[in-house]
Amino acid sequence: MGSTRHCIENNKVSSFEHSKLLYVSTSKYEGDWQSIPHSHPFSELFYVVRGNGSFVAEGQEFSVCQNDMVIINPHVEHTEKSKDTSPLEYIVLGIEGLAFSFENIASVPHAISVQTASGTVHKYNVQNTNVYAYLNIMLGEITAKEENYEVVCQNLLEVLLICMMRSGSLSIIQSRSTMLNRECTQIKNYLDSNYSEDITLDTLASFTHMNKYYMVHAFTRHTGLSPINYLLRKRIQEGKSLLESTSHSIAQISSTLGFSSQSYFSQAFKKATGMTPIQYRNEHRKNS
Repeated sequence: MGSTRHCIENNKVSSFEHSKLLYVSTSKYEGDWQSIPHSHPFSELFYVVRGNGSFVAEGQEFSVCQNDMVIINPHVEHTEKSKDTSPLEYIVLGIEGLAFSFENIASVPHAISVQTASGTVHKYNVQNTNVYAYLNIMLGEITAKEENYEVVCQNLLEVLLICMMRSGSLSIIQSRSTMLNRECTQIKNYLDSNYSEDITLDTLASFTHMNKYYMVHAFTRHTGLSPINYLLRKRIQEGKSLLESTSHSIAQISSTLGFSSQSYFSQAFKKATGMTPIQYRNEHRKNS
């Protein structure tokens, strides 16, 4: 009997310890659905399983077909278009903590880079057949959600990234700062200016073109408060100012601030300050 042992020379740790797989999704174009331009504070990998169409990145359009991988760096507004005669079918990964670049794109067959005002989009045709296999396994794991599926998907992401790096001159830039600053600032400014309006998470998701779950997660990391709690705090701050500087009734102030009822305003105000609005106003006048 013959045998061969291959030893691991170095116990190398992960090169992608700051990356995080956010989601795996699959889509197939049908006649009743069209994508709209949107952007993310994280990177996306867009793999064409079959079909033909085009990809649009901030007004710049290029064709895509089977086995094309489109790499969308953070903050780039993008969308895809499908040909009716050959509908696009694709798998998309959302990845936090990484951005991508080609050191020498001229050496990669059929690869292009599109530079936009917000960032870069890359496209190349995947020659490694394992890439599609890894994507399918990830999709199966995240669909079935068996025990420790998150670990399996994260590890498969690292394998996939290594395959992509081997395929050409692709470089991966690790950065914790690819998180959100621009979108979070936009949300914060919007809440500061429109706190009296009827604002929901769906309102903010539509405003930023972001996934609602990820928007809440990212804004909370950025500010220490969820969007709704930030909105509530802003309203309470403005309520204090109105109680101190005006003689408006509690009902008027509640309505001005955007609360659904006077009782909800009073309840929220007391929880935040330890006093009812009337007690706060009386205490302020007493101290003044």
